[in-house]
Amino acid sequence: IGQPLPLEPILKGIPEAVAQLTDAPEGSLAAEQAIMTTDTREKECAVEFTLAGKTCHVGGIAKGSGMIHINMATMLAFATTDVAISPAMLDRAMRKAVDATFNMVTVDGDTSTNDTYAILASGLAGNPEITGEGDDFDAFVAALTAVSEQLARGVAQDGEGATKLLAVTVSGAPDLQLARVIAKTVAGSNLLKAAMFGADANWGRVLCAMGYADADYDISKTSVAFRSKAGLLPVCEHAAGIPFSEELAKKILSEDAIDILIDLHLGEAEATAWGCDLTYDYVKINGDYRS
Repeated sequence: IGQPLPLEPILKGIPEAVAQLTDAPEGSLAAEQAIMTTDTREKECAVEFTLAGKTCHVGGIAKGSGMIHINMATMLAFATTDVAISPAMLDRAMRKAVDATFNMVTVDGDTSTNDTYAILASGLAGNPEITGEGDDFDAFVAALTAVSEQLARGVAQDGEGATKLLAVTVSGAPDLQLARVIAKTVAGSNLLKAAMFGADANWGRVLCAMGYADADYDISKTSVAFRSKAGLLPVCEHAAGIPFSEELAKKILSEDAIDILIDLHLGEAEATAWGCDLTYDYVKINGDYRS
C-alpha cells in the first residue's frame, strides 16, 4: 500500500496476456494462478443449471489470504456467466450473492484498499433475457450464490497461516441483518480464533463476541454448540455453560473444518459467516511481509 509500481512490466504484460486468451478449460486455472499471492491453493468453482429450457453456466475464481475482512482485504473475485440478463439485474443479483457470501468472510479483521468482485455476462446461453424479478432471476441468484459461497469458503480456509476453516452460523434470529452482524462478529474474534487453533472449547469467547456485536437483542435464550466431522458438542444453553466431555471437545475441535452453531431462539432468520483460526504462522507471514 502506497508503494509506486513500475508500469513497464504491466504495459508489456497486457498484450502478452491478451494473446493467450482462450476458451479452453485451463484458461480459468491460468487466470486463477496469476492472481495468487500468499494463497496456498487455487479457488475456482462452476455450476450448470437450466433457464427456460436452456443450459446455463456460472463460474468463478478468487484469491485472498490476508488483509481479509471484506467490506466490498486484498480479495479479488471474478465470475462469468453465459446467462442473458440485463446490466441492472446482473448488478442486483451480484449484490445479493455477495452480501450472503463474500461480505460474510473475515480472516484477520483488516480491510484492504482493493477489494474487487467483478462479473461478466455474455448472454450466449440463449435464454430469454432476465429483465426483472421472477423465477429465472431467483434461479440465477441461487446459482451465483452457490459459486460465490464456495469461493468465499475457500478464501476463509486459505487465510494466512490458517489450519482450520470456521463456519459460524447464527439461527433463531429475529431478522437477517442481526444474524449476519452476530455471525461475522464472532467469526472475527481473535480470542475465539486462537481458541480454535488450540482446540479449546472456550464457549465464553463466543458469548463475549456476541456481547460486543453491534446488535440489540436478548442473549438469555442463546445456545451454543461446536460441530465437525468428529461429532456434535453442545456447550452452552440459556447463555450458561453446561457439562461436556473435554476429551470429545478436543477431538471435535482438532478437525480442519469446525462449525460454531449459535441459536438465539428469538425468530426464524439465519446467517453464516466464514473465518479461520489464528496461528503462529500468521504472525510470521506478516512480521516480515515486505521482505
